Amino acid sequence: MKINTNAWNRIRYTLYVPIYNLTVRALRADRQRAISALNLQPGERVLLIGAGTGEDLPLLPTGVEITAGDITPAMIDRLRQRAQSLNVSVEARVMDGQALDLPSNAYDVVILHLILAVIPDPNACFEEALRVLRVGGRISIYDKFLPDDARPSLLRRVLNGITGAVFTEINRQLGPILKGKNVTIERRERAKTMGRLGYSIVLLRKAEPAPHGAVPEG
Repeated sequence: MKINTNAWNRIRYTLYVPIYNLTVRALRADRQRAISALNLQPGERVLLIGAGTGEDLPLLPTGVEITAGDITPAMIDRLRQRAQSLNVSVEARVMDGQALDLPSNAYDVVILHLILAVIPDPNACFEEALRVLRVGGRISIYDKFLPDDARPSLLRRVLNGITGAVFTEINRQLGPILKGKNVTIERRERAKTMGRLGYSIVLLRKAEPAPHGAVPEG
């Protein structure tokens, strides 16, 4: 039986809401580094997928247009409260990051912070992020990944069954998610907080569509 499902994630993250901000507070400095690398400009349209309680909101510059989505209604409720307290205008919706109810080519930036290692299907999530992003737009990824050239040990595979159910997958690799996608990597670095545990910051840019019949690199 598959445990990592949207239904289960709604349940567990509803339970996490009261303590969620405390659990991710230590990661704020790296979130800030990831957002600073985007060089956001006034008027740009920004989409937060898996926005949680809105930890990224106080780190975004003024003047950008923000849309935020999360699968858990309780998280979106807390995000709206946070936006109000910050006096930040946000279009916040309950949304499945694997099937966004949003138009294609509509955003300048997509932020994927601490979502690709949690969401049931990271490939579908990333494909949706690309779909709604305009050509030349940027994607910020901040998450934990197993190195692309590593194979998880038996112990790590066993542990992943536990962590994947209560917290996050620990064996996901970024390379397979990006493989064949029409993006260029502009920056990739190990996070300063818990970098040894696989946390990294990645800045991507959506490239021009490949010529008809061409196979994307990667």
